[in-house]
Amino acid sequence: MAKADRQLTEKENSIGESSLKVENISFWDGVSIIVGSSIGAGILSLAFGARQAGFPVLVFWIIVAGIFTTISMLYLAETTLRTKKPLQLSGLAEKYIGNIGSWLMFASVFINSLGALIAYTTGSGDILATMLDVPNIVGSLLFFIPSLLVVWLGLKVTGVTEKVIVAAMTIMVLILILATLIGPGVKADHLSYMNIGFAIPIFSLTIFCFISQYTVPELARGYVQGDVKRLPRAIITGMIIIGILLILVPMSALGLSGPDNVTEIVTISWAQALGQWAFFIANIFTLCAFITSFWAIGESLLTNIVDKLRFPSEWDIKYRLISIAIVALPPFIIAYTDVIGFVDVLSFAGAFAGVIMGVLPIMMLNRARKYGDRDPEWTCGWISHPVIQALIMILFVGAAVYTFLEIFSILPSGW
Repeated sequence: MAKADRQLTEKENSIGESSLKVENISFWDGVSIIVGSSIGAGILSLAFGARQAGFPVLVFWIIVAGIFTTISMLYLAETTLRTKKPLQLSGLAEKYIGNIGSWLMFASVFINSLGALIAYTTGSGDILATMLDVPNIVGSLLFFIPSLLVVWLGLKVTGVTEKVIVAAMTIMVLILILATLIGPGVKADHLSYMNIGFAIPIFSLTIFCFISQYTVPELARGYVQGDVKRLPRAIITGMIIIGILLILVPMSALGLSGPDNVTEIVTISWAQALGQWAFFIANIFTLCAFITSFWAIGESLLTNIVDKLRFPSEWDIKYRLISIAIVALPPFIIAYTDVIGFVDVLSFAGAFAGVIMGVLPIMMLNRARKYGDRDPEWTCGWISHPVIQALIMILFVGAAVYTFLEIFSILPSGW
């Protein structure tokens, strides 16, 4: 009888089939996907975005955004562990909060991803045009071809390549930071300046840097065949690494160049201040930051498209080509119309995605606890207290409201 009960429990908790393939990945593959998804356009824009508010304000919001975004990701982790069928965010939203919630979640993923991919399109084109003396659009194409190839090859390949490039990025940024501290050094007055009148807009930008909720269902697919408790551990580990890097890079760049001399893509002014030798390392780091984030975001967006549009399989060649086209074409079209600035697009994407990612995961978790179809191997515990959930909603919705009022010039610009 005990054996029969155990077999029944295993069957009830088993993972169902869907159009998304289950692939086993390692703990550090998962950490690298999270870090790679966030260490991209956002980290390169933080110093410029915070130049009027000041470094102390930036550090405060990095800590706040990091803590509450991590909690939101852990809500999604428990939600996925309460769900038999492998689903992406829009699929989970549809299951637990209905069709409207599903479309809002898909719109959030799409707009946040599109904002990042636009930034990578323009940024990579500028860098490769400078390095190789080619037109910007050619530089963008040289970046996109290998980027799309990895996305095409799927989650397992994405995890392995992320791990290699994230390690290389970490080494390069540490070289730049050490060269800054040992060489010209940082000036205390550049880092101590603070103007809280520009504080709130910085939160939207830091949200964009941390938003990795769309990677959680991806990682859940990679961990269900092993120890699924790797999922929350990978989320927390990855977010801590992101937070440290988000503080160190603006600290070095602002402390060295000062708020008046920092550029929108921070490595440009950083390399100029350090000398010609740093130009190569800084640009390679920037391209690596773009490509690792592109891989994680592109892979997640592709599978969200497959899930939301109910394609029969993510590996059906016809539907995979359609999904890749949706991932790749809009960024080029928008980027080369030159209608929005690098930092502005990140702030807008962060505000829109932030309000959705701040509210819907709370609703999904609470509904999954009532209507989930399997017993989770891990739960959020005290961090899902209603007070914490309310704080998340207030912070994320408040930042979004400010950003939208700023866009329509009702409130002053943050930068």
